[in-house]
Amino acid sequence: MAEPHPFLFFLEQHFWLRIWGNSEAAMRSIIVLFSLGSMGCAYGLGRRLLGFQGGLLFAALLGLNPYYLFHSLNIRMYCSLVFWVLLSSLSLLELITLNTSETKNSYSNKSKIFLTISLILSAASGLMTFYYFGVFFLIFATLVLWLDRQKWWQYALYLISSIIITIPWVWWGTRQQLRNADLGRFSSQDSFIAAMTRHLQEFLDVLGIHLLVGDWSSILPDYLVTIAGLFVFIGLVYCIWQLYKNNQNKLLIISLLLGLFPLLLMLLLDIVTRKFTLAFGFGRSVIFVLPGCLLLLATFLEKGVIKFKNITILSLILLCLVINMADFSLRSRQMFHQIADIINEQPNQPTLIIMNSQAWGHVLRLAYYLPTTFPISLLAQNSDNLSPILAENLSKDSEQYQRILWLDSERPVWGKPSTEEQKQGVKTVLDDNYNLQFFQRLVGTWKLDNFMMNVYEKIE
Repeated sequence: MAEPHPFLFFLEQHFWLRIWGNSEAAMRSIIVLFSLGSMGCAYGLGRRLLGFQGGLLFAALLGLNPYYLFHSLNIRMYCSLVFWVLLSSLSLLELITLNTSETKNSYSNKSKIFLTISLILSAASGLMTFYYFGVFFLIFATLVLWLDRQKWWQYALYLISSIIITIPWVWWGTRQQLRNADLGRFSSQDSFIAAMTRHLQEFLDVLGIHLLVGDWSSILPDYLVTIAGLFVFIGLVYCIWQLYKNNQNKLLIISLLLGLFPLLLMLLLDIVTRKFTLAFGFGRSVIFVLPGCLLLLATFLEKGVIKFKNITILSLILLCLVINMADFSLRSRQMFHQIADIINEQPNQPTLIIMNSQAWGHVLRLAYYLPTTFPISLLAQNSDNLSPILAENLSKDSEQYQRILWLDSERPVWGKPSTEEQKQGVKTVLDDNYNLQFFQRLVGTWKLDNFMMNVYEKIE
């Protein structure tokens, strides 16, 4: 079992597609629902802590956050992970409020049952969506011991129940994943000073990506992302100082426990294990700290002493809108659609697509966007194997394909880009029976989605 993540997201997607089909709208709709649910939970959590306006502000900051918006459109588990973080945090804080309230009635008892079930299931779901969610069990234990110490054993039973639910998977699936895991892929032999410098850079990169640059980090130079993170860190320190000065200690601690504290825990874990996972995938491995960081910002905007509060909030929202609009209007996301358009021009012509990449993101998306009823075959190999395997396949039946699309990836992910010699090898194989009709560079949002496409037609 090579997949490093737990099963829940894939199970959700499987049954969702069984019900609604595999159209693009159907595939993305479940992510949209998780995104809407996250904003609803953000409003509930913000309203519990900051009041009605604070709830709206927190929901708006989450919904317009460039990094979260990007992941709310991707068919991955990160959007649902944020939902489980927010739902479990909201359920716990609401439960603590009910337990510490002096007013007891039948309505509060029913609410307590509902919140208990919600906490248990959302905590279990978070752990079965992403293993790093386990850090929140420590966060929740800290909140309980601080806010409702007398009834700690009740919350302990709830959280233990969440863990018990996951035992069947841990016993069967997690053990297999650990046996196949490449635990050394994030290791480094850097010196102490070099390692600490890199840890600091990753910490700043995560803050900059999560709270400012979003998906633009995929094409920005590393130093610009780090500089953005430095400015964000300074801004967060200022927010913390102002809330402390204004005696908003309870709100400050809750925000830190849900945001910066788990981020620092993950940083400490990286330092102790001598690994560098914090900024992996442009910070997606720690996306669960995003709600807490945004809550800290919302708390500062709502409870801090700001001279031009409304202008500050409006400026921040406009900044997010500008970043998002620029991202989705200036950056192409149509490279696989362009390939499908070429296929559709001659739908009945037997076509072979050859590609120097076996990356899931390339193969699966290519297969998804191509028409399923057309005579299309795919040959995906690493750069060093592509030309000999292509020659072998064409020698068996040179009349099989009337058209060949050669997709040369600039970054094949699991292999190396094609050298000029390897490209010449492919070209030599094709020139025997095919003529080059045209070539075109396909550009995506980052280097992983950049291809040089060459279209060949069979020589009559």
